[in-house]
Amino acid sequence: MKQQPQKHLDNLHSDDAELRYASFLQILQLTNQPVDWAYEAWDDLLLQLRHTNNHQRAIAAQVLSNLAKSDTANRMLKDISQLFAVTKDERFVTARHSLQCLWKIAVVNKDLQKKVVNFLSTRFKECGTEKNGTLIRYDIIEVIRKIYNKVKDEKIKEKALALIQAEEDVKYRKKYAGLWKDVMQARKK
Repeated sequence: MKQQPQKHLDNLHSDDAELRYASFLQILQLTNQPVDWAYEAWDDLLLQLRHTNNHQRAIAAQVLSNLAKSDTANRMLKDISQLFAVTKDERFVTARHSLQCLWKIAVVNKDLQKKVVNFLSTRFKECGTEKNGTLIRYDIIEVIRKIYNKVKDEKIKEKALALIQAEEDVKYRKKYAGLWKDVMQARKK
C-alpha cells in the first residue's frame, strides 16, 4: 500500500479527533474511486465496526461502504451483516451515518442491491416504534431513492412507493413521498 493511504488509515485509530476526522475525509476522497489496497484495510475496518468508540464504528461503516466498489472478491456479500448491525447502533448518530451510506454498497452489483434493499425494507417495517423511528424511515426512503437514481430499477421504485404507502401517519407519509415527488407526479400524468 502506498504510504499516504496507510498513514490516513492509521490515523483513523487516533485519539486526536481532529487528526482522525481529517484522515477520514482523505480516505473517503481516495475511495470515491476503486482502490487497489481495499483488502489491506478491510479486516481492520471490520474490527472497528465493534470498537467501543462510536466514532470509530461510524468511520469504519462509512469507509467500508466506500470500499465496496473496490471489492473484486465479493467479500461484502459475506460481511454486509456486520454493517447492517451498526445501523442499529446504541448511539443514534452512529446508526444513522451507517445507514445513510448503504446505497454505496447496493449499487455495486445485483446481489448486494437485493440484500441492501431487503434489509432496508425490513428495517422500515421494524423501526416504527423506535425512539427516532420516523427519522430512520426517512433515511431509509432516501437511501432507496439514491439506489434507484443510480440503477434505475423499477422494482426498487415500486418497493419504496409501497413502503411510503404503508406509513399510517399521513404527515410522515407526505414527508417520505417528498423524496419521490418527481416520480409520483410522473405517475399521475
